Amino acid sequence: MTIEYGADQIQVLEGVEHVRKRPGMYIGSTGPRGLHHLVYEVVDNSVDEALAGFCTDILVTLNPDGSVSVTDNGRGIPTDIHPRTGRSALETVLTKLGAGGKFGEGGGYKVSGGLHGVGISVVNALSSWVEVTVWRGQQVHIQRFERGVPITELQSSDGIEEKQGTRVVFKPDAQIFTTTTEFDYTHLSGRLRELAYLNAGVRITFTDLRVELLKSANPHEESYYYKGGIQEYVTYMNREKQSLHEEIIYVQGERNSVQVEVALQWCVDAYTDNLLGFANNIRTIDGGTHLEGLKAVLTRTFNNIARKRNKLKDNESNLGGEHIREGLTGVISVKVPDPEFEGQTKTKLGNTEVRGIVESLVGEVLTEYLEFRLGIADAILDKAIQAFKAAEAARQARELVRRKSVLESSPLPGKLADCSSKDASESEIFIVEGDSAGGSAKQGRDRRFQAILPLRGKILNIEKTDDAKIYKNTEIQALITALGLGIKGEEFDSNQLRYHRIIIMTDADVDGAHIRTLLLTFFYRYQRSMVDQGYVYIACPPLYKVERGRNHSYCYSNRDRDAVIATFPDNAKYEIQRFKGLGEMMPQQLWDTTMNPETRTLKQVEIEDAAEADRIFTVLMGDRVAPRREFIETYGSKLNLTDLDI
Repeated sequence: MTIEYGADQIQVLEGVEHVRKRPGMYIGSTGPRGLHHLVYEVVDNSVDEALAGFCTDILVTLNPDGSVSVTDNGRGIPTDIHPRTGRSALETVLTKLGAGGKFGEGGGYKVSGGLHGVGISVVNALSSWVEVTVWRGQQVHIQRFERGVPITELQSSDGIEEKQGTRVVFKPDAQIFTTTTEFDYTHLSGRLRELAYLNAGVRITFTDLRVELLKSANPHEESYYYKGGIQEYVTYMNREKQSLHEEIIYVQGERNSVQVEVALQWCVDAYTDNLLGFANNIRTIDGGTHLEGLKAVLTRTFNNIARKRNKLKDNESNLGGEHIREGLTGVISVKVPDPEFEGQTKTKLGNTEVRGIVESLVGEVLTEYLEFRLGIADAILDKAIQAFKAAEAARQARELVRRKSVLESSPLPGKLADCSSKDASESEIFIVEGDSAGGSAKQGRDRRFQAILPLRGKILNIEKTDDAKIYKNTEIQALITALGLGIKGEEFDSNQLRYHRIIIMTDADVDGAHIRTLLLTFFYRYQRSMVDQGYVYIACPPLYKVERGRNHSYCYSNRDRDAVIATFPDNAKYEIQRFKGLGEMMPQQLWDTTMNPETRTLKQVEIEDAAEADRIFTVLMGDRVAPRREFIETYGSKLNLTDLDI
């Protein structure tokens, strides 16, 4: 049978139609991440007004009807007629992709984060309705849109003389966001707090009016205002750590219209670095030229000072960048007039000129700062030299392991049941606890693309361990070799990864949760980029099997179990099997419930709020007891004790 294929089969999707047809191209996904991205797009426009020097207050409100309001006191979206479209500028920016004042020469903004010009028009297209109010030129202008289409003309009336700004109210479209249209307060507050840190002097007020959801009589409100900007951000991230020097090293400058801001502080009780990079307020997860420049200048500057201070002899090699950065918490924020980001998600800065600007600016200020504060320079260098010696010990331990494995003619761990596929993008590895679970998993898996690595007992907590001990640990050595992780502190290269889905599959009890936490700590501290880029997953094995006659159901929580039982008649006979461990499950059961890509549930580990994630790992997994005790006392009362397996 032949199907005619002619010109009438070619579909032309105009602007917002294309956004509604392929939303993932514009906001990443139609799940919770994409939903919250809508708010960020609107808030970014207000922040751009702040960057231009016209806005000091931004109000974000979650309304009881599921909509969100974002109000600022900037200049207000222009409302005069646009020469090319013949419609008001407000209607143009809300309905036309690629319309905005952010495209360099002749644009309304010198620096902005919304480079691609799709922000507000995409929000409009993916919302069931949007209402925009503009206070500008002593008038109030209001227009309403539904699913990207203007429903009313721009309505203008006399307003308050002094007032100016913009309010955008939108309600996400349930036809697009099918999983949920409910906003998570914690999720949004992390990003809003981050924006307040990055833009010193801007006040962001975040209010939740959904009192029914809050189960409270009063709305919840938080205000973020940080006069110290990124210096306060570093203080916030290090508040549970012991700092090596009290004063935060701060560099600020501008060259060739590129603004650079850097805040640095080293800590005694940290063995990894935590460097956050931002370009035009957008967090660059995959790095970029600004972070490359900062790392290079730190390495060069401290090696020069080490030579001058006779910390390094002439015949000794330079300290490596990873040794100098050990224990460092830092934020670099650059504002670039014409940023080149790799891809729509903007996770890597590509402007080559930024590296040189960061190197020269930071190099000059840092050298001068440290020459007048030799005590701080010596303390940082002593820590770096200690790190270098620990790394040498670790290298020797690693070489010993490597020689041993060569003698045994098995470079991969003996207990690894590898898959036959050599294509990392389709391969996955299940990290399981113990040999019994490993046995079931090995029998139940699809050998073509699924590998199994059983671990014995609880692995080392690397949050409070130096490198030498890490490499001597058998289980961690097996993990590093099996996954192809390379050396701690080295730049992450995804091409070296042997599997692109690393799945933690532990028992659904306290010990399983502890092992899962230890593994997450290992991945986060040993090779954090692997977590940032979405290679780590958590498997969700069932807790119960409910059998009635020949029928059975697998339940993943107490709620699931109760829901299944509620469907049975009152006098029904049924049996409930509680799976205490994966080893209790038959290989076929394990495949059906937890390993089969068609039927399983996997949770991808994502880091939304990098600063908070870093702090929580420090509090819960670090070697200081007081912050952990305080955390338990604060949040313990909020736990439902029936959910704990004790």
